[in-house]
Amino acid sequence: MTAQIGDLLIYQGERLTMCNAPLGAYFRLGGAYPEFEPSSTALIRGYVATWKLLDDRLYLIAIHGWLRDGAVASLESVFPGYPERVFAHWYSGRIRVPRGKLLKYVHAGYASVYERDLLLDFERGVLVASTEKHNGVSDNPNAPEGYGVGALTVFPRPGTQQEVDD
Repeated sequence: MTAQIGDLLIYQGERLTMCNAPLGAYFRLGGAYPEFEPSSTALIRGYVATWKLLDDRLYLIAIHGWLRDGAVASLESVFPGYPERVFAHWYSGRIRVPRGKLLKYVHAGYASVYERDLLLDFERGVLVASTEKHNGVSDNPNAPEGYGVGALTVFPRPGTQQEVDD
């Protein structure tokens, strides 16, 4: 599997990239699952969700992507009647947020290793622990900083490719 584009997390005023997709837990529990259209091998789930931690509670505040029927995906695509945010009460688990320079690139899922990992543990959407794991120090001054899977080739949706004039 190709390295994946992470969901976004707004945490302590910073916009960070997560190496998790907590919305998947909602779908596995039987939540309404609209058919997302994958736009790239780096975004096989077909969407990028934006999350925000408010008063130690995890909220889903946006979903970006396309649905297979051609519609634009949004928060209301999954949670009708909730256009602004949804409390992630279904999510219990750990969210990993890579920090620092890249130590080892792995072309699979979220397996690349960075100098540090911010680990946020949740129970029913409530933050119960926050730790930082140190994985080493990069000896490469040119190593990328922070989780960088974001540059990708996007495959156009059927019927949307524009012809290029020669």
